[in-house]
Amino acid sequence: MTKLTRELVDPVLVAAFEGWNDAGEAASLAVEHLAREWDAQELCSMAPDDYYDFQVTRPRLTVVDGQVGQVEWPTTRVRVARMPGGRDVVLVTGPEPNMRWRSYAADLLSIARGLGVRRAVMLGSLLADAPHTRPIPVTGMASPRELGAEMGLDATTYSGPTGIVGVVHEAFSSAGTEAVSLWAAIPHYVAQPPCPKATLALLAWVEDFLDAKVPLGSLPEEAVSWEAGVNDLTAEDEDIASYVRGLEEAKDTAELPEASGDAIAREFERYLRRRDDE
Repeated sequence: MTKLTRELVDPVLVAAFEGWNDAGEAASLAVEHLAREWDAQELCSMAPDDYYDFQVTRPRLTVVDGQVGQVEWPTTRVRVARMPGGRDVVLVTGPEPNMRWRSYAADLLSIARGLGVRRAVMLGSLLADAPHTRPIPVTGMASPRELGAEMGLDATTYSGPTGIVGVVHEAFSSAGTEAVSLWAAIPHYVAQPPCPKATLALLAWVEDFLDAKVPLGSLPEEAVSWEAGVNDLTAEDEDIASYVRGLEEAKDTAELPEASGDAIAREFERYLRRRDDE
């Protein structure tokens, strides 16, 4: 572990895991965006031999000028960055582990506790029947439940098989650390990465739970270009275009009951929280 040259200030953890939990790579790209924009410092990595089956998650070999260079082993990286306003964020990224998930979650919790983390935000993305022309839905869960309700987070109703995001969430919440899981719904008919529109949707919620403004860089322009490109693709196939229109109608109809004064006020409050420092 790299020795920190300063004491962390009220750090919050943000994590994303590649693979099953990361449709369109929207979640992992959100954390990488934060690391880049906030100039994150490498802190440590978790021992890969303990958690990865290298026949499933293979290391990568670099060859330079015909000579074997470095072997890059799959691992979970932990980085630290200072947010606007002086608070710190601990950024965690890596492939979903192949084995010993409970030990993995416990080790990650131990690292977080050692750094003074009191809130953890886990990011995920999944494939869904969502039209690309509408805002990317973000659902999730928070522990304690009041934390999500305070932010206006739509609570997930999913019960079933889970990935490492669910396991880590449970480990943190059981240990008394505030835990939030945010899931962006990616249109399944454009599953290939990247999906900057979904990354933007996750970052909007990250702002709320970090209480810090996230610099977006070129992401808004990339999201517009992504949607325009998907429009062009769907226009070339009438069957897909018709399918998308059906998704749009279903989405708009389902949201009609939500167009209430309370829902509008809640969304406006979220907007003000994110942009108050402007």
